[in-house]
Amino acid sequence: MTEHSASVTRVVMPADTARSLGSGDLDVLGTPRVVAWCEQATCAALDLDLTQTSVGTRIDLEHLAASPVGTEVTTTATVIHTDGRLVRFQVAAHDGNGTLLATGEIRRVTVDRERFLARIAPVGD
Repeated sequence: MTEHSASVTRVVMPADTARSLGSGDLDVLGTPRVVAWCEQATCAALDLDLTQTSVGTRIDLEHLAASPVGTEVTTTATVIHTDGRLVRFQVAAHDGNGTLLATGEIRRVTVDRERFLARIAPVGD
């Protein structure tokens, strides 16, 4: 596994708003979407073998500023620590003007895809 940094850029759409996501009643970028975009950046920062994937285990995010529909948002994840299968990332989200929108830390653990899925019982069994 090779670790590094990665960025993901998105434009806030109506489906990304707090109102649409059910996390508030304003038409601004919802915190759940910021979290998802930060997680996408962490996944992009990992270069895993095809037999591996990673799963999120902890998120600590501070959402600092509102972003209306149409705002370009770049989320960046940088590896700050590894310990075996555990990878810790510093994450940040900025708008097109460079304003810090969110900052925090995400932890992921690398797992073997097949072994991980084999441990999960189908719903209804």
